[in-house]
Amino acid sequence: MTARNIDGNALAAQVREELARRAAELTAAGVQPCLAVILVGEDPASAVYVRNKVAACEKAGFRSLRFAFPADVAPEVVFGKLAELNADASVHGILVQLPLPPQFDADQVLEAISPEKDVDGFHAENFGLLLQGRKSFYPCTPWGVMKMLDSENVPIKGAEAVVIGRSNIVGKPMAVMLLARGATVTVCHSQTKDLAFHTRRADIVVAAVGRANFLTGDMIKPGAVVIDVGINRGADGKLCGDVDFASAREVASLITPVPGGVGPMTITMLLANTVESAQRALDARRSV
Repeated sequence: MTARNIDGNALAAQVREELARRAAELTAAGVQPCLAVILVGEDPASAVYVRNKVAACEKAGFRSLRFAFPADVAPEVVFGKLAELNADASVHGILVQLPLPPQFDADQVLEAISPEKDVDGFHAENFGLLLQGRKSFYPCTPWGVMKMLDSENVPIKGAEAVVIGRSNIVGKPMAVMLLARGATVTVCHSQTKDLAFHTRRADIVVAAVGRANFLTGDMIKPGAVVIDVGINRGADGKLCGDVDFASAREVASLITPVPGGVGPMTITMLLANTVESAQRALDARRSV
């Protein structure tokens, strides 16, 4: 068996086409979706991520705002900008690119973003709504994964799913989303004693541990669906995921490559949340 790739680039292009159509309709109604991005410091990877997000916004017909601050900026300056953006009715989404310099408490920064403009889905209020199964802004990467599974008609209800990683950004919300769709979910992490015992039983494996080529083919159930969220640099300097792609693809039925898998869908779902926020703003205006 050789796994078939789930093409994140192709799916992202399809979804973004629909989002561009919705953005055009909203703009015609007087509400152009607007995303504001804050970048602190000069981390090269963060700069690339921000550039890609801004470019995706502009291509889809959104308005985009980019605010860059030096690495030694005082936290109160950034908090002041966040307060300004929260109060700006023309801004529908706000994100702060992580990681932040050491003088910042990342949790405090994320909590300073209005939940109504938290298009990354990281605010505690939105995460609480997700846990309760209520409407919220979903964290973009897990939501993108769910879109990928649905695009391939992967059975989720009743499936055994293993999520490797327990971060607030991917692991925990991923587990909640799978659970909400009827999967039996096991969350594994650095303290899990026998990881392979769990992964070999899984119909769906989502690897989000941040270690290059961590999940190997001998740890995967034949025919399983393998989703690789990791982005790492291998010993050869090339991008690779958390999954050893060469060995895993000989066992799995479906697999996401790195690059070209989950990554494009993360930005796409950021756009989707921004469109949703703009739609809410338009609905609120019409109800007055």
